[in-house]
Amino acid sequence: MKYGIVGASGRMGQEVVRLFGQEGHELTLTSDLAGIERKGTLDVLVDFSSYTALPGTVELCKTHGTALVIGTTALKEEHFALLRDLGKEVAVVQSYNFAMGVNVLKMILRDYAPLLSDWDLEIEETHHNKKKDAPSGTAIFLRDATGRNCPTHSLRLGGVPGDHSVRFANDGEVLTFTHRALARNVFALGALRAALFVAEAEKGFYTFEDVLKKTRKTEERT
Repeated sequence: MKYGIVGASGRMGQEVVRLFGQEGHELTLTSDLAGIERKGTLDVLVDFSSYTALPGTVELCKTHGTALVIGTTALKEEHFALLRDLGKEVAVVQSYNFAMGVNVLKMILRDYAPLLSDWDLEIEETHHNKKKDAPSGTAIFLRDATGRNCPTHSLRLGGVPGDHSVRFANDGEVLTFTHRALARNVFALGALRAALFVAEAEKGFYTFEDVLKKTRKTEERT
């Protein structure tokens, strides 16, 4: 697979380049504050940079007819409108978190949180001290999965890749769901899974949950 990376010099950009290279995929475009360097055609563009870069990313995809994997956080409705519009031309996978465990947790919350609708609910997230947005995009999408608003607490400490805890409680019980990313490469592994999916997918707007369900069906058939 030939791929490009937006935010090539950033933490996640470097992790994606390292992992994709280990798996034999060819880097043919880099984009960051220093400019754009293109070395050939590309099948997929990966963007973990900033929402401010999104218009340029969308333009790159349209210009080259390239599928997109985007993990940028702090997106607003106007950004999702851009991505859904791009999905009319190429395949797009968007997620605030490409860790498999977080996305399974999201599914669990969506299915079972309604059973706890009369319990208290609070979410806590911890990330490294360089993270700019708070609460994290992952905390927001976990909160959305519960189907209701709740207090969300953000901690910025050291080099923590990402911890999220969702706590329910009533007068007699506490139920806690926790996901902890032990290393940043789990997000790059998810991005690779999404990139392989989107490189073959029909045009459209997909979530990482769509990727997991599709690859699961493929594994069951083989």
